[in-house]
Amino acid sequence: MEDINFFEKVYQVARLIPPGRVTSYGAIAAYLGTKGSSRMVGWAMQAAGNVKPPVPAHRVVNRQGLLTAKAHFGGNRMAEMLESEGVKVVDDQIQDFKTVFWDPMVELAL
Repeated sequence: MEDINFFEKVYQVARLIPPGRVTSYGAIAAYLGTKGSSRMVGWAMQAAGNVKPPVPAHRVVNRQGLLTAKAHFGGNRMAEMLESEGVKVVDDQIQDFKTVFWDPMVELAL
C-alpha cells in the first residue's frame, strides 16, 4: 500500500468491512499505523461519496458507536443503511456495538 495516498488506503480497508458489521475511524487509523489520525479517516469517509469502487462509509462510526457522520448521508439514511444490513440503531447509537464491531487489526491479521 506504499504507493497510494492515505485516503485510498482508508478506502481499501473500509471496503473490507462486511455487511452487518461496523468499525471506527480510530480502528482504521490504528490498522494503517497512524493511530492519531482518526479525524483524517473521518475526512476520507466524508469524501468517499463518489469514489469508485464504492466505499461503505456508513459502516464507519465513532469509537462509541455513534453515527457522528449521519448529516453527510442526509436525514436517517446512515441508520437506514445499517439497519438494512441487520445492525440495530437507536437514537443514532449502534446497539450491541461490541458484538458488531469489526476490528481490522484482528480481522485482517496475517
